[in-house]
Amino acid sequence: MNRHHGRYQVRHATPDDLPGARSLILDTFYREFGYGFVPRWHADVIDLQGCYLDHPRHALVVAVHEGEVVGTTALNSTGPAHPPHPRHLAERYPSGRTAQLLRVYVRAGHRRHGLARRMVDLARAFAAADGGYDRLYLHTNTDIPGAEPFWRALADEVFDARPTGEHGPGVATVHFEIPLPVPVGGTRPTA
Repeated sequence: MNRHHGRYQVRHATPDDLPGARSLILDTFYREFGYGFVPRWHADVIDLQGCYLDHPRHALVVAVHEGEVVGTTALNSTGPAHPPHPRHLAERYPSGRTAQLLRVYVRAGHRRHGLARRMVDLARAFAAADGGYDRLYLHTNTDIPGAEPFWRALADEVFDARPTGEHGPGVATVHFEIPLPVPVGGTRPTA
């Protein structure tokens, strides 16, 4: 499915998009997050084709501007791992039944055009069409400007892991759940 918005195209990635998507994701790790590529956290980035394009329950959505990938959003069927995340989150969002959003990044010069929201909407529609997901989960780094307000506008907080959160020592991470749309002709299972 392609969605054109002005000069931008938001769609599922193709193999030709993968070098640009990988570049954007790695730039985000180094320039925005400041910690770079960490193999145990970022293995999917090495094999975007196998992790997202070849896997029937996973998706990689891109925003493209004049042939350049300027935004990414990934979805996989893996819930949060314990550790590093709390056990109660791993139990609430089990792998296989949980769609996890990740790699929701937009290049700085292309922000404020609604691209992240459009990519997330397309990924949500994909998860709903799959029919095997009960929940849509994500976590975000609140040190990134704009990340927390963006997710609060779309999602419900389920756990605040920041040191200032009510649950004590942690990192600058807040965990969220986004309601899945009801698939056409069906009802959303409850867990």
